[in-house]
Amino acid sequence: TFVHIYIYIKNKMRNHFSNRNLLVLVLIIGICLGFDAVHCYDRPPARKTVFVPHDEDDSAPQQVHIYQVGQNKMGISWITDDPTPATVKYGPSPSADASSATGTTSSYHYTGYQSGEIHNVVIGPLNPNTVYSYKLGDSPKTYNFKTTPNQLPIKFAVIGDLGQTEDTKSTLDHISKSNYDMLLLPGDLSYADFIQPLWDSFGRLVEPLASQRPWMVTQGNHEVEKIPIIHRTPFTAYNARWKMPFEESGSDSNLYYSFDVSGVHVIMLGSYTDFDQGSSQYKWLQGDLQKINREKTPWVVVLVHAPWYNTNEAHQGEGESVNMKTSMEDLLYNARVDIVFTGHVHAYERFTRVYKDKSDNCGPVHITIGDGGNREGLATKYQDPKPDISLFREASFGHGLFEVVNGSHARWTWHKNDNDESVVSDSVWLTSLSSNTACKV
Repeated sequence: TFVHIYIYIKNKMRNHFSNRNLLVLVLIIGICLGFDAVHCYDRPPARKTVFVPHDEDDSAPQQVHIYQVGQNKMGISWITDDPTPATVKYGPSPSADASSATGTTSSYHYTGYQSGEIHNVVIGPLNPNTVYSYKLGDSPKTYNFKTTPNQLPIKFAVIGDLGQTEDTKSTLDHISKSNYDMLLLPGDLSYADFIQPLWDSFGRLVEPLASQRPWMVTQGNHEVEKIPIIHRTPFTAYNARWKMPFEESGSDSNLYYSFDVSGVHVIMLGSYTDFDQGSSQYKWLQGDLQKINREKTPWVVVLVHAPWYNTNEAHQGEGESVNMKTSMEDLLYNARVDIVFTGHVHAYERFTRVYKDKSDNCGPVHITIGDGGNREGLATKYQDPKPDISLFREASFGHGLFEVVNGSHARWTWHKNDNDESVVSDSVWLTSLSSNTACKV
């Protein structure tokens, strides 16, 4: 991995860094990879990394993505190299000039890298299930997005550990054809790993999808990017580039938050910030779960990066998984959470409803979906024999679709990326715990 990154920096990123900063980055990466060596495992080689350059003028919007804010608003984020107004003009398609809104502009510095101008604007109120056109800053270019429905049914695309490789491009192509309403991503987005221009490349790679449907994300270990002595603040790039609507749910951190969409309450948790019972995240989660109205949102879904249940040999025994499960599993079980989506392990696995390592009809279904297409490759070795609580597992890149049909039934499908063809390899109908009289809270 170190050699791969070194060659990538040398061949692709020289225009972005001086020779001195190149050397510093190489040393930093070597040190940080050394810290993570205890978790290394054998993986088949990944496919070629994709770098998407910026081929327009410096004032042109790039890395456009949208995120849902509350019930009827949308946040829009984009980056420009030169200063431009943080304004959005928008209207029901095809008009893009009916209304306007103004937001904020920020930037960040990371070792020898200076980000572009990062603009964030919240627009609305918006009508549900409606196509809107919009323009950014002074640019004449028109974009389009579709708002989510305000009632069921709704379809979520779910991908983890996405990265930016040829496998990633294949996964995104498959998702683009799925007619999803919202994308959920449980951490590890760009795999920039300290090389900040790779964040820019990732933003350009996902823009065709992320500018048209809301992408709701949480962080993984590859977002931490904390360097001892040199850069002590974690999540600098992630928090600056992927602001999520945490304030609306009463959270004090961009690393954990919740929101309602249609008839689903979605909770995003942070594996790499404090989660013990005295932590802010724990107390926030406890309060958030108590506020859920199952009449309004009969389904409750949680996303977190490091899996609490895992029969793959990769990432066994890590504190982010074991200790967080010990701290928070009771909260999720007692609140009758329906599904927990996780990443981190570069493979797919679906468990039965489970609680404290045993099958439990009132526990959540745990699904590992860390197979978006990252550069580190697949985790191919599983524990043998397979535990009874693990129902389906396979090391392949792919994506999932979670179609919530009504308050009681939803269909989950996992689409394997087989030679760049999307193949449904796992499918199951799920019943909400709120509709199960034996599991009433």
